[in-house]
Amino acid sequence: MARGVLYPRVETSLNAGVDPAIVVDGLVKRYSGQEVVAGLSLTVQRGEVFALLGPNGAGKTTTVEILEGYRPADAGAVHVLGLNPRREARALKQRIGVVLQQGGIYPQATPQEMLSLFARFYAHPARVDELLELAGLAQVARTRFRRLSGGQQRRLALALALVGNPDLVFLDEPTSGMDPQGRQLTWQVVSQLRERGVTVLLTTHYMEEAQRLADHIAIIDHGRLLAFGTPRELLRGTSDTTVVRLRLPHALPPEQLRALSLVHTVRELDEGDYQLEVENPAAALAELTAWLRDHQVVLDDLRVGQVTLEDVFLQLTGRDLRE
Repeated sequence: MARGVLYPRVETSLNAGVDPAIVVDGLVKRYSGQEVVAGLSLTVQRGEVFALLGPNGAGKTTTVEILEGYRPADAGAVHVLGLNPRREARALKQRIGVVLQQGGIYPQATPQEMLSLFARFYAHPARVDELLELAGLAQVARTRFRRLSGGQQRRLALALALVGNPDLVFLDEPTSGMDPQGRQLTWQVVSQLRERGVTVLLTTHYMEEAQRLADHIAIIDHGRLLAFGTPRELLRGTSDTTVVRLRLPHALPPEQLRALSLVHTVRELDEGDYQLEVENPAAALAELTAWLRDHQVVLDDLRVGQVTLEDVFLQLTGRDLRE
């Protein structure tokens, strides 16, 4: 069986005029009459890292499973690499890689055995030894899966998704359960995939991960698209906007903080916990601390930083815990 080179370079540009990697148009999926995906539309360009974000129950997993061909849509149109995921499933599966959240690996098998087995399913697979090195598993290549750490198991799942040299990779929470070193290694692999022209669709609950890796981000909730754009666009492109996080021992009416001349917006995150947006942090801090002193308000904590993707995500989807 012919062996392919690991990730042969693909001369692909986001502006090369090629068809998109993924097109979702008015996608609808219902369970027991309830819409979990409600008219979702989005486009993923070839060669980019695309992050699909949303809280639990937002419709992410259902959408991804439809794109992978594992679930039928009830309405709308979906094309992946120019193919219909259901009608042309056999052709599509030769061109995609999938990292599942869990399952799909024999507990008694070793990484080398699993990669060698999966390599037999493809006409031009990557080299097993290169995949082991790429995923940081060379030292545990002959260790049974059940004896691997949680992070090593996740990295093996990533390596298995790449064994067929795919054009498109679905990464469903790929760094869940990884230590910081494993997460950094996975981020490096994703960056290498982008450099090689491979398209990556990423779901993650780590906002830093999405902000660092993604070329475009879509935030969905209740099966609907809430926001779409580059990380900078979602952060409103306001490089001059600074966030001041303020914690007090007792709650104040937010209107009192909004009355400060250099404070643009005030959000009460919790009782006594506030987030203020300002454009001139030095002057705003001087005004704020003077106001606290004059009103004899005790300060428990004060932090200054930039608006983050997590701020945007929580503003769009709310702070209520979801199971």
